[in-house]
Amino acid sequence: MLRELIPFLITAPALAYACITLYCGRSFFAKPRALPDFAPPVSILKPVKGMDADSFDNFASLCRQDYPQFQIVFAAASPADPVIPVIERLMAAFPGGDIALVVDGAIHGANYKVCNLMHAYQKAKYPLLIVCDSDIRVRESYLREVCAPFADPRVGLVTSLYRSSGVRGVGCAVEALGFSCEMVPNVMTALKLEGLSFALGASMALRRSALERIGGFRALVDYLADDYQLGNMIHRAGFRLELSPYFVESAMHGSETVAEVLVRQLRWGRTMRVSRPGGYLASGVTLPFPGALVALAVSGFSRQGVAAAALLYLVRGAVALVYSRVWVSDRLLPRWLWLLPLRDALSFGVWALSLVGNRVVWRGHRFHLSKGGKIVEIQEKG
Repeated sequence: MLRELIPFLITAPALAYACITLYCGRSFFAKPRALPDFAPPVSILKPVKGMDADSFDNFASLCRQDYPQFQIVFAAASPADPVIPVIERLMAAFPGGDIALVVDGAIHGANYKVCNLMHAYQKAKYPLLIVCDSDIRVRESYLREVCAPFADPRVGLVTSLYRSSGVRGVGCAVEALGFSCEMVPNVMTALKLEGLSFALGASMALRRSALERIGGFRALVDYLADDYQLGNMIHRAGFRLELSPYFVESAMHGSETVAEVLVRQLRWGRTMRVSRPGGYLASGVTLPFPGALVALAVSGFSRQGVAAAALLYLVRGAVALVYSRVWVSDRLLPRWLWLLPLRDALSFGVWALSLVGNRVVWRGHRFHLSKGGKIVEIQEKG
């Protein structure tokens, strides 16, 4: 009898975690919310480098906000950056918008994105700031959604979840499944069990006073995970962090390959490992693919092993469907459901590789990760 139960015991942690994420997600998304009528002026800081998918449309979505007063500051490091003509076209298309472009190649640390933010910050006019990635697209209600929580003076930062609905190709689908089937459930669980002590880089709204309390963007310039560090530093400074239920859209290139996705995932994995080593190591227990694989192998692919793996993936698939269809609303499932085991296998591989090695590739540059998440660029010899 015990031998027959072993495969089910092996898959139990991943099975239990799937159910926990479902409970935590329901607890967050089913909560009724009434936004206060609070819309203070806000400066949007947009660091850019190179072209993303549909760059003009992504930028234009910020210009179409239903909001009384806001400013957009783009920051690039080089006048030859191919995204600059797109920004100039944006300025011409929205002549009434308060849009500025800063071009400054000064290097203040290893994180070039934060260097751009430091330059954009000098042009920011307002006491509320928003930092958002160059590849996100938003609806007209975005600013009202993410700025309203600041009616509470204890709130120092509001971060947003993200998704990718316009998936084109297997590479994009593999990454987008990671958002709705891994990232969002993991954030829901962390929020419920620990509270929010970090930020998600796709969209972060923050008080200028909170940023100044932690030493400004300069405090982040040597970290790779500047979003995690920004949220964590503001949290430790005594401010409350809020997670907005508003999803921003992350635009993807349809031509992206699975290999390119894996390079980015490995960078994220190694960054999380050095930022939260204990939690990242423990997260391996909750991964479904190794649990199913070990259950099959230990049982000799017996009927019990197959049943344990099938039960795990039946629950895993059901939870993924609820997140994708009901809460994230990314329209990925059921169309891409067949990719879920592959996505889980790749996630396990990335997790295992993240435990060793300290080199990452980011925007064409190679960096060495040190303890705590700081980075040093690796200079090519010769």
